[in-house]
Amino acid sequence: MAALLPSSLSSLLKKSSLDDHEQILSECDKVLKSARGSDLEMQHVKLVALLKLDRYEEAAKFFENNIGADLRKKVELEYAYALYKTGRLKEAADLSASLKSRGADHVEAQSRYRLEESIRTSELYKRIRSQKLDAEEFDLRVNQGAIDAQAQWLGHLNSGSIRRPGREDLEAFETAYNAACGCIARGEYAQAEMLLKRAKELCKHSEDLTDQQKAEELLPISVQQLFVLQSQGKMLEAETLAGEVNVQEASDISTRKVGLNNVLLTGPLINPFLAHRTFHSTPKIPQNDRLFTYQSIPLESNKSTIDLQTFKYDGVMSSNAKALKVHSVPSLSPEVLLASYFNTAAHAKNESGKAAIRNVLPELEKRPNDIGLIVTLVQMYVINGDVTSAVELVEQFFKRLDDSMADAGDDIRFNPMLVSLLTSLYTHRGQKGGVKHELAKAAAYWRTKPNAPTTLLTAAGVSLLESQNQEDAELASAIFSKLREQQPEDKATVAGYVASHAQDDEAVSGPDADKLTSTSELVRNINIDALENRGIPQSSNALTKAQLGPAKRRAAAEGGDPKPKRIRKSRLPKDYDENKKPDPERWLPMRDRSYYRPPKGKKKGKRDDRTQGGAVDESLNVDAKSAAVTVSTGTGGGANKKKKGKGKK
Repeated sequence: MAALLPSSLSSLLKKSSLDDHEQILSECDKVLKSARGSDLEMQHVKLVALLKLDRYEEAAKFFENNIGADLRKKVELEYAYALYKTGRLKEAADLSASLKSRGADHVEAQSRYRLEESIRTSELYKRIRSQKLDAEEFDLRVNQGAIDAQAQWLGHLNSGSIRRPGREDLEAFETAYNAACGCIARGEYAQAEMLLKRAKELCKHSEDLTDQQKAEELLPISVQQLFVLQSQGKMLEAETLAGEVNVQEASDISTRKVGLNNVLLTGPLINPFLAHRTFHSTPKIPQNDRLFTYQSIPLESNKSTIDLQTFKYDGVMSSNAKALKVHSVPSLSPEVLLASYFNTAAHAKNESGKAAIRNVLPELEKRPNDIGLIVTLVQMYVINGDVTSAVELVEQFFKRLDDSMADAGDDIRFNPMLVSLLTSLYTHRGQKGGVKHELAKAAAYWRTKPNAPTTLLTAAGVSLLESQNQEDAELASAIFSKLREQQPEDKATVAGYVASHAQDDEAVSGPDADKLTSTSELVRNINIDALENRGIPQSSNALTKAQLGPAKRRAAAEGGDPKPKRIRKSRLPKDYDENKKPDPERWLPMRDRSYYRPPKGKKKGKRDDRTQGGAVDESLNVDAKSAAVTVSTGTGGGANKKKKGKGKK
């Protein structure tokens, strides 16, 4: 068969052009059929032809079922590309990582990007860009912009490593669009709106695209622009744009799904059953076009919300039960939390107050470590005004985590979200000691860990600085020392470091103190003379006037008496006469008043032995005598001796 290969290949090339992949595939099938599939060269040509025709599923199956061991090593890159295009991203990334070629790096980078491994993807593109090829320079720059935007959405970039949009980003619609996505990830919607308008203009006037291609590129830009307008509250502009966008024309189902969601949220409120039908009108998104998590999570949330509005409680419970069963231990995964929130809402069945709590509490007995369920119950308690039960619920959950020895449990126990939840509840109840204690425990755990949450450590350090305890001061000093290593230019960190090292003269007067705003700059706009004249030392007369109301101050300034306070008639006696002088002896008992006259047959006189509050004859008080003796002896034991009961020895 090896002798037939040149002639068969020559015949194939004579009968087809280089772009006619359908004909190439047809001729390959004929040759392979006659050769019974043993023609290695024809197998390779057929695999490439299938890829050129976007028949990736067939290409992957052809490799797995027909390609022998002799050819597998030669066509692994083509197979990796087929895996990537069919959505088998993990397999594609692992296979291409084992290959050493520029093409394999491209396939791995694309696969890692779809897997949301932005750090690894960025490393791959740095390696690819180090091998300069002018033909790929623009595409690599576009891809790098997409990677940066994804990393910001996922929170994989710190504020210092974020690249801001530059002049070069405004040269093409692809780079402008990616720069706008980065602004959206940072919440800078005004700048994102400007960049999206620029991207639309560049796309409309592009000479490299056909009208059909322009329409396909403009649609996702418009969908993104619709999201930005909604985020800024520009609903009138959003409604106008939504009327111009036909999301059903989107070539990929993922864009169609996102666009339909945004259009649905832009229009006026409609019947929830109609919204449910519209939301589910798009086909299921295929595996090779699946959404990123920061897209799928909001969409899943909207889906469950519409299901609850249409009373599909059982459907919401069953759809979220799978995720909850897989993660039986405490989990802070966004997918698990979302499933728990809506599962709890479904059990509440649109009830509120105590009725909703009664419906949900049985689920807490089944899933005591379900964080989403606990957070939702806390919210229910707070809305119902029962903050005490909310605090007890979180404290009991933390105690269960403290009793567990797993490291993962500790990470969850001191997670910034949960710590802030408990401290917020403590603050609501005025428990400053509880806030300080909880922040101190969290700081003691995180300050020994890499990549510790800086906001949590800063809050703990500030709280500990307010304490008079020496141990708290030392912990605050250690916290701010660690923060200073992580972010040496942050003014809040530097201020905390200087304050926590107040006993150290070098820290107070050294380079760290120089980074802070000087005292002279802080008091530059303060008029010292005006402050002194307004009353830094105030006389007693000034304080009295300050305590009086405006009407009373005016009356005092004019030399008159302030207007007396009006007394309500309901508080006065029935026979009250304002012209009659009150009896000065009205506070004394009637028998003790000077004008009291006893009834006939009774004598007037004081009865000191019965009058409460009257004079007491100490000589008659036996207990007082014995007590005085006991104290004067200085033994200290007599006061605790019990008096024996009468008749006992």
